[in-house]
Amino acid sequence: MEEYTYELKIPKERIAVLIGKDGQIKTELEEQTKISIHIDSQEGDVVLKGTDSVNLYLLKDVIKAVGRGFNPEVATRLLKQDYVLELIQMSDFVKSKDSMIRLKGRVIGKGGKARETIEELTNCSISVYGKTISIIGFCDDVPICKRAVESLLTGSPHSSIYKWLEKNRKANRQAQAIGF
Repeated sequence: MEEYTYELKIPKERIAVLIGKDGQIKTELEEQTKISIHIDSQEGDVVLKGTDSVNLYLLKDVIKAVGRGFNPEVATRLLKQDYVLELIQMSDFVKSKDSMIRLKGRVIGKGGKARETIEELTNCSISVYGKTISIIGFCDDVPICKRAVESLLTGSPHSSIYKWLEKNRKANRQAQAIGF
């Protein structure tokens, strides 16, 4: 049987989160996916090895999500069918560090309110970490959430984004009621 390997790097300060208390998170991920996880805590290198290429691919995204600031409980949703991870690079929208801080503030909002509202209206989870904004959610919901976040990054007012999301959510509910 062929063994597959995948290497990735996550921020060193996120390694402890990936390992978990007494190695619990790492062990659970290995048991769920049947993929072995080797972690170099000094460098932030993570090597995945296993014979199940699909689980290896799914686990890669879970680890990437933990590295991008998600708590492991949220990140493991990516092991479920039809859940995806989307990364938005802040550098695509802004160059200076000050502008990046301002835009992160727009996405997070006062006391986390903007992020919470978008998460609630899209059924997605958002992590603002480093130079990225990451989204985890059901494959149909993530593009809507991404569009809302990108609209905030390009300067759209919070209120119009919330209205658009509300309208979108109502339309989806009606479509589901009809049976689409």
